[in-house]
Amino acid sequence: MSGHAVIRAVFAVVLAAWVLAPPASAASSSAASVDDIVAKHVAARGGLDRIRSVQSIRQKGRADAGGGREALVTREITRPAKTRFEFTVQGVTSVYVSDGTQGWAMSPVDGEMTRQPLSAEVVAEAAEQADLEGPLVDWKAKGHRVELVGHEVVEGRPAIHLRVTLASGAVRDEYLDAGSHLLVRSVATRHVRGRPVQITTTFGDHKKTKGLVFPRRIEVEAAGRPNRLIVIVDELEVERS
Repeated sequence: MSGHAVIRAVFAVVLAAWVLAPPASAASSSAASVDDIVAKHVAARGGLDRIRSVQSIRQKGRADAGGGREALVTREITRPAKTRFEFTVQGVTSVYVSDGTQGWAMSPVDGEMTRQPLSAEVVAEAAEQADLEGPLVDWKAKGHRVELVGHEVVEGRPAIHLRVTLASGAVRDEYLDAGSHLLVRSVATRHVRGRPVQITTTFGDHKKTKGLVFPRRIEVEAAGRPNRLIVIVDELEVERS
């Protein structure tokens, strides 16, 4: 997996066509169910006030792509949409920075020894990932749409499947553990080297920091590729207002 593929995966995720709208009663029932599920998810993470108070996070850890390919990784997110991602392989560090409207990268592992501008596509993806609250928090105010798809099994446990259509039109399938209501999987289609690729991100080992719950183990898979990227978060810093 190249440096650009890693950053897209870690940042790091088809617009559904509606032919007929559901009856008004069904829509109301679905909305009520979604609101209840999201409320439990927010509470499980630490509550709305704590989530909204987060101003920045900094994560440091290790990434393993298999075959002896290991890296040290650092991700920083600061409101409103600033991101910085670094990964170091055999002492060589690559950096990706975005402020939500523009960005740059310097990636020696890809042969880029000087700063190169990030494409509009990558900047847009970075801005999407810079939402510290996540798309489910205040989803109506953000202009997103959330649908309850049903119940499935993820990693051997019952999960609630929600489909989130972001205001941008991007679609994510989010899976919440049916017991804890914490996010355990997210599936999205992203463009890697100009081609759409389905990215599945699985979250585990949830732990609390400053009253908020974060996953400490993140597994990323790209459809059609045999290797899985595993990220272990060793350090997590949270700044709250």
